[in-house]
Amino acid sequence: MESISSKGTITSYTQKAIQAYHTSGPETCATLMLQQVLNKKVRFPLLEHAGRLLAQNIPEQDILAITDHVTAAQTIGGNVIAGIVLQERLPTHLPESFRQAETYIIAGNEWYVCDIIGERVLGHGLLTQPQQALPLLQTLAHHSDEWMVRVIGVAGHYAVKKGLSRIYVAQLFELLLSLRHAEGFHTRKGIGWAAKTVAKFHPGIIAKHQEQIADSGTWFQTKISIGLSRNYKYAHRYNS
Repeated sequence: MESISSKGTITSYTQKAIQAYHTSGPETCATLMLQQVLNKKVRFPLLEHAGRLLAQNIPEQDILAITDHVTAAQTIGGNVIAGIVLQERLPTHLPESFRQAETYIIAGNEWYVCDIIGERVLGHGLLTQPQQALPLLQTLAHHSDEWMVRVIGVAGHYAVKKGLSRIYVAQLFELLLSLRHAEGFHTRKGIGWAAKTVAKFHPGIIAKHQEQIADSGTWFQTKISIGLSRNYKYAHRYNS
């Protein structure tokens, strides 16, 4: 498979697609992105650069038509581009971007679609706009689609790892605890991933919920234990 390995090359291809939008519309733009970029091997940072170029140069009323076409083709890279386009819209369109991410994740119906878009949209939204994002994540706890419950954990892992404020980590962990008896392999993977990350970076929060953790599933307790073991200060204090 042909590859793209330079920022200059990805920029050139994306600019051609943007020019095609101005002459022929969003569908032609999306088609060029699929032909010139998404059918090739491209590292995620370069795809993210392409996504930002699209978001910054395509008018708001047409950008989602492009991501609709791109995600419908079901390429892995298309999820990266769609995720970044939605991420760029978060400051002014957070609820709408979360809903659009939900549409793409459910349609994609694969763990990697959930994780790629979930981190870049819901995770980034939680990190940068936690007061607005947390209530939206809470509404997903009883979603009928397993991917949308998993994405709570995906978003939580990303935001905590990137430095989410402790006060919001505590609220997030309450949400994770509410799902400590969850069923389903993919749901448990996502929720457990976030629980492990909270334990790694905020063991003090874990210490306040020992009774609830003891009442959780073995899978949840195991993730907490792994996270605590990766926090050097916590491990040193209790093993010295």
